[in-house]
Amino acid sequence: MKRLVCTILATAVTGLIVAPLSVSAGEIRDRLVNQQQRVYQGVKNGTLSGAEYRNLQRREASVAAMSYRYGKSGNGLTARERAAIDARLNNISQSIYRNKHD
Repeated sequence: MKRLVCTILATAVTGLIVAPLSVSAGEIRDRLVNQQQRVYQGVKNGTLSGAEYRNLQRREASVAAMSYRYGKSGNGLTARERAAIDARLNNISQSIYRNKHD
């Protein structure tokens, strides 16, 4: 049951990540995919607990949804939107590292 829930969550987040955002958001999508791979590797080798995994997945889904909302205007991302997304991605990246090494 737990594996099914994790698979459903991962599929939903991946669907948000892979959905076309905008041309300027390609780097953001690449960062999200890279961080997803880091999280999956942590789960696979046992360095991330279930609670840490769920928290990171929720936060990544939030960033994916934010970038989708920003990119929906069709004009690409503004510098302020890009900075906000980058800051959140940096924060999540640090959390992944801390969770994997605690």
